[in-house]
Amino acid sequence: MNRTPSPVTQVVAIGIGAALFFVLGRFVAIPTPIPNTSISIQYAILAVFAVLYGPVVGALAGFIGHLLIDATGYGIWISWELASGVFGLIVGVLLLRNAVAEGEFGRPLAVRFSVAVVLANALAWLVVAPLGDVLFYSEPANKVWVQGSLAFVSNSITAVVLGLLVLSLYARTRTRTGSLSHDR
Repeated sequence: MNRTPSPVTQVVAIGIGAALFFVLGRFVAIPTPIPNTSISIQYAILAVFAVLYGPVVGALAGFIGHLLIDATGYGIWISWELASGVFGLIVGVLLLRNAVAEGEFGRPLAVRFSVAVVLANALAWLVVAPLGDVLFYSEPANKVWVQGSLAFVSNSITAVVLGLLVLSLYARTRTRTGSLSHDR
């Protein structure tokens, strides 16, 4: 089972996670016909960081990374930055006990990961972001729920598919617990 990373490891993971989130979100986003909404692959990497380093890293890497994207583009939009933080937090909490770092990534964990990603996206993009847009910015509800629905669907698909791939490949690079034996 994974252990809580040291505070230094967590700080480094937050920095690297936020930087990767920013670069992928700023330069690899796929535009959609819905204004200010794109197909984003950075949520797969955020989910991986949340699985490997925990919910605090997931929440802060998502929030800071999204803040950097918005600060260099659309302008600060706190409801969406919070939604990214919520996504990382929820995935991290729902996958607290896993053995990916020990080389274990079987079907049960893959299913658990997929469910966690979909639930986290639902909370982030169907509740937090649209509700925040309506409450903080007086945005029209129908507009923000369309944006949130697209973000929910596209982020769920990309994060599940790419996240499963990355975690599976990562687990294969790790030595499985108990796989080494001593010959006498």
